[in-house]
Amino acid sequence: MGTFYVTIQVSDRFRERYAHIDALVDTGSSYSSLPESLLDELGIERDETRQFELADNRIVEYPLGETRIRIENREKTVPVMFAPDDTMPLVGATTLEILGLGIDPLAETLVPVNALGR
Repeated sequence: MGTFYVTIQVSDRFRERYAHIDALVDTGSSYSSLPESLLDELGIERDETRQFELADNRIVEYPLGETRIRIENREKTVPVMFAPDDTMPLVGATTLEILGLGIDPLAETLVPVNALGR
């Protein structure tokens, strides 16, 4: 599958300020990751620290928090990783699932998907 970018909006917890970010859609990432300085500027709190396995197989620890992310007309509170400022912002699988979005790999776009219930 090719990679593509989407513009997302990230808000502070009061939804008073939004930052617009171009982020790579990465279904291989569990969580979305955004620059630590941006999340700090928006006042997003660190809830815990988790281990992450990177594409080069290194294991690292980064803080996690929760913030509001809007993609197109869908907005929800999602977990987000506080990434180093020099890394690419990512939209991960958890965010896509929470927002009810999937990927159309041919059109390189996000599409609405139904949740599974059993």
